[in-house]
Amino acid sequence: MIFKSNRCCFLFILTFHLLSFLPAVASQETTAGYHKQTVLNINTSELLVLSQSDETPVYIDVRTPQEIAEQGGTLDLPRVYNVERGWLERKVPERVLNKNTPIVVFCEANQRSPLAAKALLEMGYTNVRNYVDGFLGWQAAGLPIEKDDAPDSMLYSLPREVIPNVWSAIGFTGPGSYFNSGHNNNLTFIITSDGVVVVNASENYLLAKALHDEIKSVTDKKVKYVILENGQGHAMLGSAYWQEQGAKIIAHSDAAKEIEAHGSEILKSARMKLRDKLTGTFVSVPDIIFDTEYNLSLGGVEIDILDLGPTHSPGDIVVWLPKEKLVISGDVAFHERMLPVFEHTDTDGWIKTWEAFLALGAEIVIPGHGKPTNYDEVTKYTRDYLQFMRNAVGQIIDNDGELQDAYLIDQSKYSHLDTYFELSRQNSGRIFREMEFE
Repeated sequence: MIFKSNRCCFLFILTFHLLSFLPAVASQETTAGYHKQTVLNINTSELLVLSQSDETPVYIDVRTPQEIAEQGGTLDLPRVYNVERGWLERKVPERVLNKNTPIVVFCEANQRSPLAAKALLEMGYTNVRNYVDGFLGWQAAGLPIEKDDAPDSMLYSLPREVIPNVWSAIGFTGPGSYFNSGHNNNLTFIITSDGVVVVNASENYLLAKALHDEIKSVTDKKVKYVILENGQGHAMLGSAYWQEQGAKIIAHSDAAKEIEAHGSEILKSARMKLRDKLTGTFVSVPDIIFDTEYNLSLGGVEIDILDLGPTHSPGDIVVWLPKEKLVISGDVAFHERMLPVFEHTDTDGWIKTWEAFLALGAEIVIPGHGKPTNYDEVTKYTRDYLQFMRNAVGQIIDNDGELQDAYLIDQSKYSHLDTYFELSRQNSGRIFREMEFE
């Protein structure tokens, strides 16, 4: 839930101004009765200083999604998570694996956050701070706010035109949740004179409908094809909606196998987080299945759907528009969020696949997550990250190290990426197990 541009410079300057006039709350003051000497109350000026430090906290907003929407958003800082007070015990451990990670808890005005801080301490978290000024204090200070760009839509943000006739609704770059309706990946569409091609069916029926409503606001052309970037839920669970509209679903054979084998499990997991927002959603199989390459020519636009080689999950493909020099990379390329390594991810193969990806010669990359960018950015946070991790793990193995040593790899230069806390440790372990017997 962050805006990337100029935040650090902006906050750095404001820190010094705010220190001079915001009401002071002693940094050592503790929440009365709650594990004294452990939970610290901090005010806005102290929070700004902390946000610029090397501690890289996790921020927990314990308001409800409805309150966040009604009150105008949340703090625009890296790694802000909305976890309602009643869900702390279940949801925080999914996001914060290390019990020593600095955590800042806040609500609108210091009503629920002290209780949330107490609960986190009782769960074993050792470095918890309570932000006493809360969202309203942050807002009153004129500090950056992260808000849903499309409050009246299921979409996290409305589609924007990347180049003429290619639009993308950029999803939230953190985990999918009820707050963002599962829109945490990019939903892209290509308008041609003979119809529309959508990339990613979305994570649910209602979200697919919301995207279709936006498509209909910019063109009267029918959606004829929907391409699945892989077999994950946020790529395929909305397929049934599009099939009802007469569109054909296109998927790689490995993605189709994933849907068949794990679709019901993926749907069950989505239902737990999206609840009523999953109304109308069910698992639907693709209409067109291919193995290596599938070529569409629609309304004079050439669209190549390519399997370039192993990447992060079975059935990952890219959508290449050769005349436009634009590639919709899906989960082949990352840059604003940390890439995930799964049990079946072939990291060495992914690095080798990267050469084929660069050979396309794209000038614009629409990644699976995050804003449209270029080769340099996605190379830095995809191929270069994989090479860094494989080199670090390789040294551990060469020195007869163990799995626990892999968890200690310093990945702090990537800590600004969304999902860093969820994935960095997991990636270390999985790459070690992958390389252990290579």
